Amino acid sequence: MRPTTAPRTSGLLAGALTVTLLATACSGSDSRSPSTSPTSPASPTSSGTPTTPSPGSSAKPATWSRILRQPVDGQHVVTQQRKYLVTRASDEAGTTTITERAGGRTVVRHLPPAGFVAQSPVVIDDRWALVEDIRSDGPNPEIRAYRYDLGTGRRTDLASQQGLPRISEPEIGAYNGLFAYSSTDSRRRSCLVVAALDTLKASTVSCVADPGYVADPVVSADSVTFSEITAPQTAQRCKRLLTASLSGGPAREIPASRKCLQWSGASLRGATVWSEVGAADPDQYQSSAYLRESPDAAARSLGRVVTDTIIACGNWIHWEVRAVKNGAETYQLHRWQPGQPRPQIVYAGPPDTAITAPACQDDQVIIEAAHLGAGTKYTEALALPAT
Repeated sequence: MRPTTAPRTSGLLAGALTVTLLATACSGSDSRSPSTSPTSPASPTSSGTPTTPSPGSSAKPATWSRILRQPVDGQHVVTQQRKYLVTRASDEAGTTTITERAGGRTVVRHLPPAGFVAQSPVVIDDRWALVEDIRSDGPNPEIRAYRYDLGTGRRTDLASQQGLPRISEPEIGAYNGLFAYSSTDSRRRSCLVVAALDTLKASTVSCVADPGYVADPVVSADSVTFSEITAPQTAQRCKRLLTASLSGGPAREIPASRKCLQWSGASLRGATVWSEVGAADPDQYQSSAYLRESPDAAARSLGRVVTDTIIACGNWIHWEVRAVKNGAETYQLHRWQPGQPRPQIVYAGPPDTAITAPACQDDQVIIEAAHLGAGTKYTEALALPAT
C-alpha cells in the first residue's frame, strides 16, 4: 500500500522530461527546453535583450527585459514577483532564496531537508510564498510544502493546516497566488484541489478512483487544465486532459486527436492548446500539439512542440519549439491568443542556447536562456509582458 503523500510519476515520460537546464551544472533546478519551423535568431535590443518580429500580426516586436545574468553554475531565476525575486542555487538540493527587488534584502533562504530536493514552481504573492521539496529516492518517498510569511520570514508546514488537503503529487500549477495540486481523499481517490495562497481556502475540482490519479495542473486567469490517468499499470492505461472553470462547475474533457495519449495543456477563454505523446513515439522530448479555439471547434495542428512547456500567461497561451537548421539546434517561444489567425514567435534564440520552460507571474512570462556556445558561458533570465 503506497502512502498518500508518496510522489508518483505522472505517466509515460516519468522523470525524463524534467531535464535540468544545463544537465551537469544546474542540479536542483527544474527546467526543459523547444520545436516547429526555424526562424532567424532574435536580434538584441540596445539593452542586450532579445526581440523578434511576430509573423502574421501587426503587433509591435516583443521586447524582453533582463532580470538577471549569472554564470552557468550561479543562481537561476524561478520567478519574479513585483516585490520579490526568487532564485535557486546550483547546489545539489537547490537552495531557494527570496529577495526584495528594492534593496536586495534576503527575506527567505530555504534549504531542503537532507535527502530532499527543491521542486518548482514557487508560488508567491505580496505577502506569502509556497516552497515545495520532494524526496523520491529510497523506501519512503515524501513531499513537503511550506508557506513563508514574507513580512517575518516565518514558515509553516502546510501539512499542519486544518482544512487544506495534503499534497500527494509533486506537480503544482500556479497563477498569481492561486495554486492547483493533487491530493488523496479519505476514499483513496486522487483529487485535483485549487487553493488560494493567502487564505489557504481550498476546493476540490475533480477526483478519480484509485489506482487512477490526476496530475499536471496548469492554471490560467480563468481555468485549470489537468491530466486524468486511469488503469496506469495496465495495457488499458489512458491519459486524457480535462479543463474546469475557476468560477466553478464540472470539468469537461478536451477531445483528443489520438485517444489516451494527451500529455499536458492550457486553457484560456474557452480555447485550449494541448500536446500528445505516446510510449512508442521515438522522441518523447517532443510531442504533437493542437489548438482548439472553443469546445466545439475543430482541432488545428500546431506541429511539434517541446513536451511539458505549455502554459497560459496573461492574455496568451505559450509553448516552446525546437528547430534544427543545417544541423544547428535552436529554441523558440511561441504564443497564441483567441482571435489570432496564427501563433507568434516571441523569442528565437541563437544556436547553442537552451531555454527553460516558461513561467508566469504578474502577467509576465519568464524564461531563462543558457548560452553554451563558444566564448563566455552564462545564463540570463528574461521577462515579457503577456497582456
